[in-house]
Amino acid sequence: MDDYIAAAPETEQFVLKRLRQIIKATAPEAEETISYQIPTYKFHGPLVHFASFKNHNSFIVVKKSILEKFKKELGDFHTSGTTIHFTSENPLPEGLVKKIVKERMKHNEKRNK
Repeated sequence: MDDYIAAAPETEQFVLKRLRQIIKATAPEAEETISYQIPTYKFHGPLVHFASFKNHNSFIVVKKSILEKFKKELGDFHTSGTTIHFTSENPLPEGLVKKIVKERMKHNEKRNK
């Protein structure tokens, strides 16, 4: 994970580190790994992923229903499929990341019962 973030554009490293901190604090039981060559968190199955690209970063929430649930809060961000695009100039709000991770945790716990 550290190597992945270090390989990201320097301008994006801070926002990726912060995203990682928020996810780990919100889901301390989640396994942190690299899957599909990107940072991945697992909690009773896939939880969330993030990725860095040349012109943006992505926060992958795995379920489209998450994007629908938080549609109003995501108004300033481009979304596609199960992915939210963001940059260091327009990072995801901490509170929104926490809400999404918690919602995903609930979904995975419910699915596994």
